[in-house]
Amino acid sequence: MKEIMVRPERCLGCRSCEIACAVEHSATKSLFGAVAEKPVPKKRVYVEFVPEYAISVPMVCHHCEDAPCVSVCPTGALSQDEVTRVVTHNPEACIGCWTCASVCNYGMIGRNKEARIAVKCDRCPDLDVPACVAACPTGALGYKEVGDFSESKRAESALKMARGVIAGTSR
Repeated sequence: MKEIMVRPERCLGCRSCEIACAVEHSATKSLFGAVAEKPVPKKRVYVEFVPEYAISVPMVCHHCEDAPCVSVCPTGALSQDEVTRVVTHNPEACIGCWTCASVCNYGMIGRNKEARIAVKCDRCPDLDVPACVAACPTGALGYKEVGDFSESKRAESALKMARGVIAGTSR
């Protein structure tokens, strides 16, 4: 099962992922068209700046195994696929009570105040790769199997260590 993986060390804070997300969730699926839509399309990925470390970090829904947002939704507007764990949102059933947002441990459920509904990541089910991942120019967001991501991170770390040893800068 593929997950959206975050590599904060690669994030430039350009917010391309946020724009691509909002455009993908717009009616027109076009940047120029989305700007004129009412209500304005909302992003479901957030880039947060961490001043203590002077870095930007893309934040995405974790589609938690035991998703609290699903269990507290009074109308069943949120549901979770038993196999993929992807939490989906049915806007027609949403009453905008924001209970889901109040229990999300990661703050990943946003609001569309004009439409009075919650908005959250759906991993772009109509795309092979989520829009946020496809738009990221530095690879700070990836869409991979967890095992594949771990292997690539280990290989990168080994390469960095090898370069340090060769250059005489090992720890």
